Amino acid sequence: MIRRILAMPGTFGIVARQSRRWSIAGFALGRIAADECEILSIAVAPDHRGAHVGSMLLDGAMHQAAQGGAATLFLEVAEDNDVARTLYDSRGFVPVGRRPDYYTRNDGSTAAAVTMSCGLESVAMQKQA
Repeated sequence: MIRRILAMPGTFGIVARQSRRWSIAGFALGRIAADECEILSIAVAPDHRGAHVGSMLLDGAMHQAAQGGAATLFLEVAEDNDVARTLYDSRGFVPVGRRPDYYTRNDGSTAAAVTMSCGLESVAMQKQA
């Protein structure tokens, strides 16, 4: 599925590797369309959580989006994912919408998604400096 996503126009992927050659600590996928970018997925391996891998992936995705001409970045996060929401808040993301029952959990329960956005002006300025 990731191969199909990356074959679509405007998509990009970022990988965080462990020091070992073939071990992946996490990844981010994004898609740029016109002047907007959507983070499709950010995933961090369980044994790397809490080690700032997600922060590095998000920062990399923000820079990639700005370099690709995006002015605004969007993403969706489970409403009860406090760790991720704290990270997104720290990077200037603000809630702009909510999707009830968006995620289905392994136990069959559902969780709402919060749509968040962030302007990339400051990231674009860093790119030019």
